[in-house]
Amino acid sequence: MTQVLSTLSRINWQRMAAYTVKNPKQALINLTIAYIAFRQLLKGAKKVSIYGVRSVFLLLWKQIAGAAVRHVRRAPGTGVIVQRNIAKMVKDIEDEMNAPIPGETKHLLIPSSGMSDDEILAVLSRRQNEAGVDWKNGRVSGAVYHGGEDLVQLTNKAYAMFNLTNPLHPGVFPGLRRIEAEVVRMVLNLYNGGAEHCGTTTSGGTESIIMAVRAHVVWGRQERGIDRPNIVVPVTAHAAFDKAAEYFNIGITHVPVDPSTQKVDLKAMRRAIDSDTVLIIGSSATYPHGVADDLEALSQMAIKCKVGLHIDSCLGSFIMPFLKEAGFPEVVCDFRLPGVTSISCDTHKYGFAPKGTSVVMYNSKQMRHYQYFTISTWPGGIYASPTIAGSRSGAVIAGCWAALNKMGHAGYLQQCKEIVGCRIRIQQAIEQDIPELCVVGEPSSTVVAFSAHEPVGIYGVMDEMKARGWDLNPLQYPAALHIACTRLTVPVADEFIRDLKQSVALVKANPGNYNKGSKAIYGFASAVPDSTIVDEVAQGFIDALYAV
Repeated sequence: MTQVLSTLSRINWQRMAAYTVKNPKQALINLTIAYIAFRQLLKGAKKVSIYGVRSVFLLLWKQIAGAAVRHVRRAPGTGVIVQRNIAKMVKDIEDEMNAPIPGETKHLLIPSSGMSDDEILAVLSRRQNEAGVDWKNGRVSGAVYHGGEDLVQLTNKAYAMFNLTNPLHPGVFPGLRRIEAEVVRMVLNLYNGGAEHCGTTTSGGTESIIMAVRAHVVWGRQERGIDRPNIVVPVTAHAAFDKAAEYFNIGITHVPVDPSTQKVDLKAMRRAIDSDTVLIIGSSATYPHGVADDLEALSQMAIKCKVGLHIDSCLGSFIMPFLKEAGFPEVVCDFRLPGVTSISCDTHKYGFAPKGTSVVMYNSKQMRHYQYFTISTWPGGIYASPTIAGSRSGAVIAGCWAALNKMGHAGYLQQCKEIVGCRIRIQQAIEQDIPELCVVGEPSSTVVAFSAHEPVGIYGVMDEMKARGWDLNPLQYPAALHIACTRLTVPVADEFIRDLKQSVALVKANPGNYNKGSKAIYGFASAVPDSTIVDEVAQGFIDALYAV
């Protein structure tokens, strides 16, 4: 800054003014060019301040390489070859996903006379677990958050009772309205919300996050006059924030994390915030590594910078609020932090409610108002809805209410003790007994992530664990795996540790045998500089979901 001021002081402003009078057109062109160059210089300086010189050069190199690959793809010969290979990868995915099942009939037309109940239930029974994954015995990472057979039976009954209800019509279903309001208040109380705090239910964590982003975008526009709002998120924050940024066409800055702890770099976060920032994000805990960001520091930062702070506790849900009482290190992730303006919490994870329920909470009714959509000029009447959906399922809300009341404080506390204890047990086994692996970050919840030292390939370990019946989650940047422990993992933790040791030993002894499978997929994704190629393959995967 001193050098800039010194340079400005040496400019002969009188000569510049005289030149401008004589050559107004050229002066305007020069001024425009200078302005554009200055803007780009500021952007570059900001990137360097956030990511560092080395990371910026690597990012620039990747952008150049990606542009080169895209240019090659447009060439008549090479472009056809690349596209042909992409099409082959997509076809392989579709063939694998839509492989014929012996004896199974496809139902592509509505039957003329209708099937019998027994026929329908027989088909559903066969398709209930076609993959053969033994999730009931805890061999899946996360995915199924099971609260016990008694709870499942109860929530099923509650679901059936409210199967035809719709919160869009509170006059028809006033009891459902009370049930939903009570669910929100129970979760608010869990997160130390007071009378001024409020929220809504949503269909899941992604919608909760999207709604929180919308609320802050509208708040920024209406209260601060921000025309081009942006949000600042750690690179480990959930992809739903990227989805929200794309949906609302707003800026998003991804901030690096400390490579040792995997917590967001606070200095980089502070540098990324500018006058157009409406929201910063902290996780409690992150999906990849189960790490809680420094939320107290983020709260202070949000207050100082006068921006919103969203805590994503979708995964932490009914675990993080019980840590201290369960005897584990406390993570304050609630409205006791004065800078927090919104929190998302998934009731369908460790709350054990039916899939399709989450709660987004706000520090005031006014902030919640920014989430709403209302229109008073529609010929169909005054229309108002709290979330994205119009009609919603009252069944899942009733099931959620049943789960919260059935489990109770004591039930959730016990589950926290057992599930977090299971994560610690697996983490300690990796740290003490499997030197080829290393735990990623500082886990604080139910997730433990681990990477591998050469020559052990972590994706080879994933394939070996899959051969033993385990379905783990692959991660990247850095390459790693994680297991999200659930109630079902607790009784099989020793089996997991045993199989993990065996898998690592086998991959270490035969490192050249694992160049296909998971390594090929994730090696390809990380090596290709043109991300649009990976996007096309991912889009092909989604297409395959609807292939029949």
